[in-house]
Amino acid sequence: MTSPRHYLQFNDLSADEYAYLFKRTKWIKEKFKNYEPYHPLFDRTLVMIFEKASTRTRLSFEAGMQQLGGSAIYLNTRDSQLGRGEPVEDAAQVISRMSDVVMIRTFEQGIIERFAANSRVPLINGLTNEYHPCQILADIYTYIEHRGSIKGKTVAWVGDSNNMCNTWLQAAEVLDFNVHVSTPPGYEVEPERAGLYGTDHFEQFADPLEACKGAHLVTTDVWTSMGFEAENEARMKAFADWCVDAEMMSVAAPDAVFMHCLPAHRGEEVTAEVIDGPQSVVWDEAENRLHVQKALMEFLVLGRVGDEKAN
Repeated sequence: MTSPRHYLQFNDLSADEYAYLFKRTKWIKEKFKNYEPYHPLFDRTLVMIFEKASTRTRLSFEAGMQQLGGSAIYLNTRDSQLGRGEPVEDAAQVISRMSDVVMIRTFEQGIIERFAANSRVPLINGLTNEYHPCQILADIYTYIEHRGSIKGKTVAWVGDSNNMCNTWLQAAEVLDFNVHVSTPPGYEVEPERAGLYGTDHFEQFADPLEACKGAHLVTTDVWTSMGFEAENEARMKAFADWCVDAEMMSVAAPDAVFMHCLPAHRGEEVTAEVIDGPQSVVWDEAENRLHVQKALMEFLVLGRVGDEKAN
């Protein structure tokens, strides 16, 4: 049996494969907007396993699989044997024999790596503490949709060096763009944790305003990610000066866009003026999770299809 392709972190795919995925996304999204049925995954099953709660991840994967003609099954670790101590390896053997593709949203990257090593079908990382590749896939597609190629452009990341930040850093290496990161002291990027193998595409800034200068895309996330709630009070104080505001957007490139993976806390990591303003593309960004993940599932299950249709 051929080993399945997995999507556990952004650098699991090449620049050429991303170019293909972005073309497929455009084609698949146009079918959706024109109410034209497209069912390449008819009679296929997606199993979604959640250890971390979600709105956008569940909705985008479940709706996406149904729109591709397949079915989606939701499992929560609290309601399954995984939550009662069944080894991840055993669960992977069973679940992958009853499905065609699996998505897991959990805490530790090691959990999905163990699952993938024992899975007969493709596994997709729906989010871990370390990485969030599907979100960055949607973010980059959204940038391409609004402004064209991201190659050579500058992304400013303002806030916590979390899973989103780590994934932006990987994406910059794969797709050849630059990331300016500004975090409070003590929350800096950890290159090894980020899976960062070079610094050619990455620069750290103590001042978030400096990080935003000339940036083509300014982005942030909540100050306290799931699993770090005990640190919330300390983080509120540490991150007080890392709220993306109109001043930061004013020093970015004139055509810069603002992104946020949501949910957002207006007045904390971003002002209402920015996230609800004309430079914000957060709603397109949220919708595009649906479309890029459809292209991703099609690719992982079927391989490259309809290259001529993707042009």
